[in-house]
Amino acid sequence: MKTAHTTFLAQIKNHTAFDAAEAAHRVNMIQFVALNSDAFWQRETPQGHVTGSAFVVNNTRTHTLLLHHAKLNRWVQPGGHLDETDATPAHGALREAIEETNILSLALASQSLFDIDIHPIPERRKDGLHEPAHLHYDARYLVFANQSTVQICEESLGFRWVLLRELADGVNESGLVRMAKKMF
Repeated sequence: MKTAHTTFLAQIKNHTAFDAAEAAHRVNMIQFVALNSDAFWQRETPQGHVTGSAFVVNNTRTHTLLLHHAKLNRWVQPGGHLDETDATPAHGALREAIEETNILSLALASQSLFDIDIHPIPERRKDGLHEPAHLHYDARYLVFANQSTVQICEESLGFRWVLLRELADGVNESGLVRMAKKMF
């Protein structure tokens, strides 16, 4: 992933924010990635790390897939931590989405960022170890699914296909609403 630093930083700088909240996330992510060039994606970085998410949309572009995250107890898009084997954050987002949904036919709409979000992760105990509170600098990519059958992994309690229009008009998490609005 180290070789992806310069390309990823340029991708963030070239991303056009949809609203003021995303513009602030963009500026903060640029600063974070620039200061953590060798470790921007590594979990051991104390402040936080870049993660990759997939805003999965069905082939008719009417619904998006949300997973009920077991640890956070929230409905979120598929995604998660980047691995050393991921060539780019986009590839990491796609890998995570496939692992979490078992939809093998998922496809990136493009390598370009679809959305940028920064959100806090609360402290917790994991495998008997203390994991301090930190930030996820979430690089989000648009992904298309040509099937609706989902097999969730143990990280999720459930899944649902949500109408994009309902999500865009709803009172859900602001990042989800913003991504849904981008589809119109």
